[in-house]
Amino acid sequence: MIQILDQPVHGGSAISYAGLIEKIEILRSTLRRTASLERPEIEKLLRQSNGLRDEVLQLSHKERFVTAAAAEPTRVDRSPGHRRQALLARSFVFEGTFGDNPKLLEALEIAEKAAPTDLPVLIDGESGTGKELMAKVIHANGARADKPFISVNCWAIPENLLESELFGHIKGAFTGASSDRKGKFESAHKGTIFLDEIGELPLAGQVKLLRVLESREIQRVGSDQTIAVDARIVAATNKNLRRLSEEGKFREDLFYRLGVIHVTLPSLRERKDEIPLLLEYFGDEAAEALKRRPAILTSRLREFLLSYSYPGNIRELRNVIYRISCLAGDKADLEHLPADIRPASVASTAHHSAVGEDAHGSSPSSLGDAKRAASDEAERAFLERGLHEVGGTVAELARRCDMNRSHLQVLLKKHGIRSKDFRNQTGGSPP
Repeated sequence: MIQILDQPVHGGSAISYAGLIEKIEILRSTLRRTASLERPEIEKLLRQSNGLRDEVLQLSHKERFVTAAAAEPTRVDRSPGHRRQALLARSFVFEGTFGDNPKLLEALEIAEKAAPTDLPVLIDGESGTGKELMAKVIHANGARADKPFISVNCWAIPENLLESELFGHIKGAFTGASSDRKGKFESAHKGTIFLDEIGELPLAGQVKLLRVLESREIQRVGSDQTIAVDARIVAATNKNLRRLSEEGKFREDLFYRLGVIHVTLPSLRERKDEIPLLLEYFGDEAAEALKRRPAILTSRLREFLLSYSYPGNIRELRNVIYRISCLAGDKADLEHLPADIRPASVASTAHHSAVGEDAHGSSPSSLGDAKRAASDEAERAFLERGLHEVGGTVAELARRCDMNRSHLQVLLKKHGIRSKDFRNQTGGSPP
């Protein structure tokens, strides 16, 4: 393997890449004769090309790591804006978006430096703060980026199946084991295994995990044979593992083994500068998934979304945006929020409008009448708003609603709505 860590970064890179280019040229020259090659020779070339690819990837990741480490002591501007741009300038791989919050930037900088190594990483933070995304960031910025990333939710695995799930089993090991099966650690060989909710792992499972971390070997359930595994460990928890270890609920030796590199993700409440970026990012993502244009947020809805506390953090924000995008159509307002977070004044107004009066202004005589009146009124309002937005063009409204045009005409006739009344109108509220 070519070494660059003990050479000047730029000089070492030039020499190393020159050597790699020479290897590539030799391989290309050989491949020109593939028509006369036998299968064993072709397989040998494929192994050489795979090795060369791994060499290039590792060299690239190591160079970026050395560049970041060398630049650290001389970096003068530590402002959040500069730190964010510096990360991006170093080709830092991040799926999504992030802002200038100092706590988050510190976590990302730690992840960037830890990524090229094989050291275990422990990520903690509240539920929904993006711990699995951070694990993927560490994987994507490391030398194992092109190898498997295997995610395991420790909380979701029944205790009696834990060993089989993590280490695999052989045929006949227990009732239902009809064939040999690889475990998560084998599947993550040469790649990264992400152990989510590690704090939920039972003590018996912790002992087995610790043994694997120390020996780098696993045994399938029912087998005496040991299998060497080389997997990068990244674990995550929303609990205080140090406190759990003091209470005897989590092994102290496992805690120190996992937490060689410790990354803490701040809650969304602590990084509200990110909310506008996330609203735009998830709005575009939801629109693409739903195959429609991003919903336009009213000023009062946007104000609410910017000030809401998000106890479920980024996961809750994403779910809210997807809900809004699905229910609102082109324009979203407070009534499209989930009922449990919707402002009380909006919920009260909506309830009064829906059940207070029927279409003729009189109180409904039964619950069924109230439901029908509310449904009809909502349907009529939707059609009028839609016709207003498309200038009275029924065909365009049918296309937007993914509805048959003749069915839409039936609905318009049912409510006594004339499309020509909405022609040549732009903006504003429906008449």
